[in-house]
Amino acid sequence: MLTSLDGYYEGPGHDLAVMPMEDAFNTHNLDLMRQASTLVYGSTWFRGNWEHWSAVAADSSAGDREHETAQLVTSLDSLVISDSLTIASDEPWSSTTRVVSRDQAPEEISRLKEGEGGDLLMFGSSTTWNPLLAQGLVDEVIVLVGAALLGDGSKVYAGPRAQLRLLDAQVLADSELVALRYAVATADG
Repeated sequence: MLTSLDGYYEGPGHDLAVMPMEDAFNTHNLDLMRQASTLVYGSTWFRGNWEHWSAVAADSSAGDREHETAQLVTSLDSLVISDSLTIASDEPWSSTTRVVSRDQAPEEISRLKEGEGGDLLMFGSSTTWNPLLAQGLVDEVIVLVGAALLGDGSKVYAGPRAQLRLLDAQVLADSELVALRYAVATADG
C-alpha cells in the first residue's frame, strides 16, 4: 500500500495522480510479486490493473522490469473478492482468475493460506483488505510512505483497532519512499 504521510492511499475523488509515486515503488512491487502465488483484488482494482499491465505487455518500448511485472500480473492466479463482478469465459483473464463473494472470501483466503506455495499478495483494494485484516486473515501489512501530505482522500485503514508489530523499516534505494513492514499481532503475541 502506498500512502501519503497523512495516511491517504488516494486523493480526493479517488485521484491516484496526486500520490507520491516514485520509480522505486514499481521495483518494490515486482520484488513482492516474484514471491507470490496468488494476487488478491477487489473488483475495481482488478480490472484496472489487468488492463494497464496487459497494455504494457504489448508495448515493445516498455523496459524489462515493466515486462516482467506485466507477465506476472497476467499469469499469476488471481482471486477477486466481489459481489458484482463476473468473468466471462472469453475474457483474457478467465483462465487464471476466480471471483468469490465478500461472504465467501474469509473461507477462501483461509483455504489458500493453508495450501502450499507462495504468498497471497494484495495491492491497494483497501475496502477489500480492511475487512480481511479485521477478521484475522492478514499476516503482514507493508506500507510505503511517500513524501506528501494530501489533506484529504481515502484513508489506508478504516476498520477496528489492529495491533501491529514492526518487522522492518527502510528507505527504498534512490527514493524518498519509506517501506514499513508490519506483522499483524495476534491475541497470543
